[in-house]
Amino acid sequence: MTPTVLVGFAEAMSAPEVVWSLARRGYKVAAFARAGKRSALRHSRYTTYDEIVPPDLDVGEALSGLTQLCRKHLQNGPVVLFPLDDSAVWLASRVASLPGLMLAGPPPDRAEVALDKEKQLVLARKAGFRVPATSFCASVEQLRRVAGSFPLIIKPASAARELGGRLIKGRSWICDNAKELESAIAQGAGHWPVLVQPFVSGTGEGVFGIAHDGGVSAWSGHRRLRMMNPHGSGSSACVSQPVPEDLRSTALRFVREVQWVGLFMIEMLRDNAGDLWFIEFNGRPWGSMALSCRQGFEYPAWNVDLALEPRSIPIPNEQTNGSIVCRNLGREFMHLLFVLRGPKSTALRDWPSFWKAFSAVVTFRRTDAIYNWYSRDPSVVITDCYFTIRDNLFKTRGPR
Repeated sequence: MTPTVLVGFAEAMSAPEVVWSLARRGYKVAAFARAGKRSALRHSRYTTYDEIVPPDLDVGEALSGLTQLCRKHLQNGPVVLFPLDDSAVWLASRVASLPGLMLAGPPPDRAEVALDKEKQLVLARKAGFRVPATSFCASVEQLRRVAGSFPLIIKPASAARELGGRLIKGRSWICDNAKELESAIAQGAGHWPVLVQPFVSGTGEGVFGIAHDGGVSAWSGHRRLRMMNPHGSGSSACVSQPVPEDLRSTALRFVREVQWVGLFMIEMLRDNAGDLWFIEFNGRPWGSMALSCRQGFEYPAWNVDLALEPRSIPIPNEQTNGSIVCRNLGREFMHLLFVLRGPKSTALRDWPSFWKAFSAVVTFRRTDAIYNWYSRDPSVVITDCYFTIRDNLFKTRGPR
């Protein structure tokens, strides 16, 4: 019997590409979303759609709702639970064991590593990655004590943390002086555990693969061409690139140290001197999944294959010759607005020129691919573009 793959949260940037990858493999797909949140996936013909209480409002209700949803789909046969974002990783790792339910995500012990950014830095250094000097701060007082040298970046110590019955994610700040630090504190920095690092300017890169049996299959990589928000965000455009052997060896040591199984991403930053720095590890689908799928790397389908049959080894299609550029239409539009608005910190000294950014965004090549576009499901890209612009415009009204 073909299992149902239950994916969520549906608002995850990778959600449409994950659903299409699974559908191409012949899986039945069902999605769960945060109640009250609209997503492009609601308009897909390849998945059913249910809502649960958002974990940032009530984590207990969210866990109960997800468990009930698993029971509902189990009435029709086996279910594979596939978390798509950090909050879903946290929830899915805590869903009670049910007959016929399998997890295409990390169990509790490995979920902790996938979400604990401080622990990742320790393991990355041990594996041989270059890691920025990092201070852990559990309070505003500690944050003020360690923030003696600018510019710096403040990040959440955990990608998802339960606090007062709610699941919080936090946010990041870049500070170039004491005034900007105090502004960050007023907006919440240091009110929950954070990591403080020197701010390094550079270009984001990623390494992807499927880990199994102590090895990795289907290596691929990308480089960011543009971030949606140059202040710091996911990419609006990225380009594929090969993964050098030395980087594969270091990444493999990290994966083995974590004892990881399934798909993964290692996010890095190449500074202006050409040095590569470890940023974080993600054990769930990443935002640029469209680029991977355009190259024939069906990571979502392979991840479910592996959950169903641990001995299955993904055999990727040959990578397309040359580089592939993939672009998110809504994020490209927002990129221009963020560039026009200007930097929020004086630490960002290499802010893009608006007219150069405009020229890059409006120049399309025949070989360029689009995020979340599938000819058999065209309404998704339209609604995805709309929600991306609407949600970011709404967020930019408040303090950042």
